[in-house]
Amino acid sequence: MKAAVKRISLGLLVLTLASACATSPTGRKQLMLVSEQTAISASKQQYVQTMSDLGSKGKLVTDPKVLKRVDTITGRLISQAILMRPDTKSWEWSVQVIDDPKMVNAWCMAGGRMAIYTGLIQKVDPTDDELAQVMGHEISHALANHTAERMSVAMASQLGALAVGIASDSAAGMAAAQGAAALAITLPNSRSSETEADRIGIELAAKAGYDPRAAATLWQKMEKAGGGGPPQFLSTHPAPGNRQATLAALAPQMMKYYEAPGPRPMYTLARAPAPQTAPKGTPALK
Repeated sequence: MKAAVKRISLGLLVLTLASACATSPTGRKQLMLVSEQTAISASKQQYVQTMSDLGSKGKLVTDPKVLKRVDTITGRLISQAILMRPDTKSWEWSVQVIDDPKMVNAWCMAGGRMAIYTGLIQKVDPTDDELAQVMGHEISHALANHTAERMSVAMASQLGALAVGIASDSAAGMAAAQGAAALAITLPNSRSSETEADRIGIELAAKAGYDPRAAATLWQKMEKAGGGGPPQFLSTHPAPGNRQATLAALAPQMMKYYEAPGPRPMYTLARAPAPQTAPKGTPALK
């Protein structure tokens, strides 16, 4: 009986992998064991739980100056993301600033739920143009369905046990997706995904009115921010070869968007109050 189950699971695994291909916005083939909607649903549950836990510990920044800066930059980027992918207008876009001075990182889950850590703002000390490159890059991961792709990679490592559940879209498959959503925050992106996010992100930022030349200077600062080792951002966002040179070469192509006349639309982010105010002594951010 066990041998038969294994054979069936293996057969389903092969069929699942054979049919689990998708194409990214740049034409790259992607492994997709879960749908984007499944990734969005699982990510929402993980995001709400994570932010609730952080809020109860006073780890969500409430400084109005900091939040206004982050909301303005991400709001302008989101407007451009919706123009690029109109279906994302229905996403529950949100962003939180997490008080962790040691963590140099930021991320965006499927469905547009974002976070940036105070460590990135303090240690990298980005200009608005450079911070827009960070968040534009993160938003691009969501637009290109990279969360579902990383979830698929996480699930693929356990497919021998989960093949039946995934293939039948059962409760076991959904449970696996939720676990993979948590892993998707910390799993490294592929270099192909990073190249895509760099390309899409610099365009989003330029169209939102942020200088594309800041992309190269951002990554120079990012590499220096690690001190004795690479910052967390470079662990989850491995640098493609010649990243700075590639971004510097893209910048002139993006100047037409940056220099285009007219106002830049801004998406208004709704922010629920944090369960607890930030602890005393929270450093002021630029």
